[in-house]
Parts: sequence; structure tokens; C-alpha cells
Amino acid sequence: MSQSILIRDGRLIDPSQEIDEVTDVVLADGRVAAIGRQSSGSFEQTIEAGGQIVCPGLIDMHVHLREPGGENAETIESGTHAAAAGGFTAVACMPNTRPALDAPILIAGVLQRAREAAHCRVYPIAAITRGRQGAEMAELALMREAGAVGFSDDGDGIAEAAMCLRAMQTVRPFDGLILQHCEDRSLAAGGCMHAGPTATRLGLPAISPLAEELMIQRDVQLARAAGARYHVCHISTAGAVEIVRRAKADGVRVTTEICPHHLLLTDETCGHYDPNWKMNPPLRSQTDVDVCLEGVRDGTIDCLVTDHAPHSPESKERSFEDAPFGIVGLETALPLFVQALLTPGHLDWPGLIRAMSTLPAELLGVPGGTLKIGAPADVTIIDPQREWTIEPERFRSKSRNTPFAGWKVRGLPTYTIVEAQIRYTVD
Repeated sequence: MSQSILIRDGRLIDPSQEIDEVTDVVLADGRVAAIGRQSSGSFEQTIEAGGQIVCPGLIDMHVHLREPGGENAETIESGTHAAAAGGFTAVACMPNTRPALDAPILIAGVLQRAREAAHCRVYPIAAITRGRQGAEMAELALMREAGAVGFSDDGDGIAEAAMCLRAMQTVRPFDGLILQHCEDRSLAAGGCMHAGPTATRLGLPAISPLAEELMIQRDVQLARAAGARYHVCHISTAGAVEIVRRAKADGVRVTTEICPHHLLLTDETCGHYDPNWKMNPPLRSQTDVDVCLEGVRDGTIDCLVTDHAPHSPESKERSFEDAPFGIVGLETALPLFVQALLTPGHLDWPGLIRAMSTLPAELLGVPGGTLKIGAPADVTIIDPQREWTIEPERFRSKSRNTPFAGWKVRGLPTYTIVEAQIRYTVD
């Protein structure tokens, strides 16, 4: 059951209302009940938030919860526990499960499991094609009715232009969102890291930036023709950012997202062959990082996500070339984005919260992203000065695959509140 909560004396930042001030927030009956100084009142709980940031709950629109089929690496319960510990009140989970989320009954199953076990809201993203094989389109409209908030074959890009166009045309009448893993298989097949001097020196097969850029260029043209909403997942190259920037200027309905590792690390950090630095898209060059930072700064890149990709230790503890792609990120995202974007001055706190809460809610069409009166009481409270060390052995996730172990960071979620229920508070 939800309870009445007074959050006192915090710095309320709500980009949806252009609020940035020290004040109180009252939560009751699962909703935001009041904003402003409270001189009296009876509350079941009072949170003293002096010196902390109070904001709409963070929303990660790109995570892998692995359930069904990959429960050895993550479950809906463990993944959402990690999310709540990271300050996220909602996550959107990708469909590359076993089986893939390619039918209404599977979407309903994820939602049912979330109702039973989740520590935050869960919004499933459905597969575009059956089995994510690219050959036959799934029942997109029916999966939307079952609760899917978007459509993606994430983990694979849709190779056939005709199939991608058909999917865009199918979702256009209900303004659905197509989220594309942009990778041309013919240019990426067999590669395990960014094509550049480091890959050459290490003798590792490489993935050209063109694999990402050519698919985005194609899809932009398809989205223009279909009039559909099109979202580029985990953008990583300088050329890709420029393609999206031009498309937005031309009025194409394109948005994109980026992960902290593509803002903080480069391909040179793969030099010790540690599979925890292996991800897809791969870590790119410093030039790519610099252009991506500018893309966040000027708004070309809309959202900040994790691409949380848990893997069991036995699967990651292989050679760099043979290990699976991906790292966990839900419990480290906030301070890493602080380090990448706030500390250097690329964004301020309102800009960061807009990209981690308000815009994801708008793109997915889900509750949250705002603390307007009557809105769901999904709130994250952050201590912006709290310093801590990333220790994977303390993760709530079932997996530990991160390149950020031992990093000293600043910025810690201290409360995660969903519908006026405290789902996480810092130890």
C-alpha cells in the first residue's frame, strides 16, 4: 500500500515544469499531492532531503532483464532491484530473451511477472519480427494492445529495408516507436571491437563505424517515407551523430540515446584483452567520444540509457574474441553520467534529469517524467556530493560484468519511490 510522505527541504528539479528550487513535496495515495512549503500536516513518513536533489523518477528505456530464458544472468526481480538501487523507477526491457518477446502472450507474461516480483515499473519492448529473425513481421498492433511500449529486434538490426519500412508503416497509425540496433551485419560480422589502430595492434577482428552509420542513413530515409517515429539505440560514432543531427534538422521524427561507456571509455582501453570492455556497439575512438559529447550538449542525443546487459561470470570469463558483448549498468549509470557530463559542464542537473526521466517517458508514452500535481508519485532523491567506490560484489544484479570496478564516483541515489512506496533506500 502507498503511504503519505513529506519530502522536506530538497532541491526540487522537474524539467517538465521548469522547476528548480528548494521546497517540499507531498506524496499521497500514490500521487503527487502538493509542492511547496508545508507548515503543518500529518504524514506517515518524513524524508529530510536538505542538500539533496528531488526529481521525477529516473527511467531507463534500454535494459536487458534476460527473463525468460536467461535467468542465470538476470531476472525481472534482480534486474529491477538493481534498477531501484540505481535510482530508476521504471525500465523498458528489450525482447532478445529466450523465447523472444514476439507475441502478445509473452508481453503479458513479462507484465505479470513484473507485477509479482519487480522493484520498479517494467515496460516491455516487443520484437519487430518473429524470433527476431528478420524474416516475418510479428503482430505489432496486438502486442501494443498487450502492453508493449515500442518495437525492436535489439541485438540485431533489421537487414532487409523492405521489412523495416513495413514495420514503420504498420506502427504509424498508432504512432508506435521503432527502436533500431543499427548494425549492418555484412560490415560487422565476426568483429569484436572498433576498427582502428588498437584493433590492428591487438590482432582482433574489428567492427567498422560504417556498420552503424549506413543502417542509420538507410533508416532515416525509410522513416521519412513512412512518417514514423524512429529511435537509434546506443549511438556511438561521430558519423552517426551527424546523420541524426541532419535528419532532425530536416524534420525526420528521429531520436537517439547514448550509454555512459560511450562517453567515458575508448577503444584504447581494450588493450588488456579484458572482456568486460567488450560491448556492442564497441568502444570507439576519442574523436567519436568528443562528437558524442557535443551531441548530448546540443540535444542531438535525446536520452541517457544503460543498455544494461548482464552475463554470468562463466560466459564472460572467456577470451576477448569469444566472450559475449555487453556490460551491466543500472547501478552505476547516474554517477557515471555525472562524471561524463556534469563535471565537465556539458549538462547541468536539469538537463541530466530531462534526459534520464522526462524525455524517456515522453518517447515511450508512459507515466512518469514529471512531478506535476496528480502525477504518479515516482520520485528519485539524489545526494549529488556523496562519493563512493563502484564495487561489483555489492551489486543487486546477478551479474558483475563492468569495466568500472574500483572507480571512485560522485552522486548517489538515496531513495527510489514508486507510487509513493519506498522501493529502495541507501544503506
